[in-house]
Formats: sequence, C-alpha cells, structure tokens
Amino acid sequence: MARADLFTGDDGVVRCGWVTSDAEYTRYHDEEWGTPFRLERDMFEKICLEGFQAGLSWITILRRRSGFRTAFDNFEPLSVASFDSARVETLMQDVGIIRNRAKIESCIASARIVVDMLERGESLVDLVWSFAPTADRPRPTTLADVPAVTAESEALSAELRRRGFRFVGATTMYALMQSEGLVDDHLVGCHRAG
Repeated sequence: MARADLFTGDDGVVRCGWVTSDAEYTRYHDEEWGTPFRLERDMFEKICLEGFQAGLSWITILRRRSGFRTAFDNFEPLSVASFDSARVETLMQDVGIIRNRAKIESCIASARIVVDMLERGESLVDLVWSFAPTADRPRPTTLADVPAVTAESEALSAELRRRGFRFVGATTMYALMQSEGLVDDHLVGCHRAG
C-alpha cells in the first residue's frame, strides 16, 4: 500500500492518509468522521459547513467551526431562519467564518427549508439517511478506491436542490455521507476500520 494511503501519527496510531499531524484533523477523524449522528441540528450544521467548504479545504472549515457555531447561533435552524439582511451584513464582517455572501445566504435559506420541513412533520435527518447506500461494498484499501461521487450522492443532491438547497452538489453530498456515517470509508489498516 502506498505510504500516502495511511498515516501513522506521533501517537503510533494508523489513520486514513488524508489525516495529517494536525490535532484538529486527528480529532475529527478519530471521533467524528464516519460516525452516524442523527440530530437535526447536527445534520443542518454539516450541510451548511460542507457548503462553506466548497472550493476550500476541510481543515479550513474545522479550524473555524467554533466561529461558525457562534455566528450561526449553534446552527439552530429556527434561529438561523430568522436572520435578515442586517444579520447577513454583520456576518460579512465576521473574521471567524468564511465571508462569502452566497454561502451565508444559502445557509439561511437552508434553515428556512429545514424549518418548513419540520413544521410539515418531515425530518432532514430522515431525508438524508433515505439515500444511504443499501448494498455493502468492500472497504477501500487505498485512497484511490474511495469514490468522489456515487449514484446515491447524485440522487441526494438532486432531491436537496429540488427542495431549494444550494451548495449541495453530488461531490459535496458524498463528503456529507462520509462525515455523517452513511458510508464508512475508513481504509483497511486504519484503526477506525471495522
């Protein structure tokens, strides 16, 4: 296996090769990535953060996560749905987040969609999980074995777009599926591989 496919940290633990010696990346990989979370707030946060990540590295988002949580009222959909144009302007000045107007407005619009869903008795978590792959595929052994897009992520992307979500392309939605544990892409040899 190529050296880049697995990474051995200073602690001697073998992890997926995308993990570096960065403590935040290590924590994210070990405690969060690939672990199923089933809370509406968590799913809303991840959809927003994945959207903010578009065009950037995930570590950039992780390092600003605390700032995002403060700026977006801990990603409580009802609160974020109430943000107005004045709040958008305040967020555009917040150095603790990615100051991209389209992404900020997308997060607010997404909150409104989530609130509407909840009021109709729908769940964002249930919607996303309804696109989880049903067939088991072999655990990836190299980073090259991990897809960027799947039929399920394309279908999830299409459904979210149909509902009005933005920054939810198929590649972004596959990253969400990995993050939220809909798929388990920990490589063979990683200490998290089951």
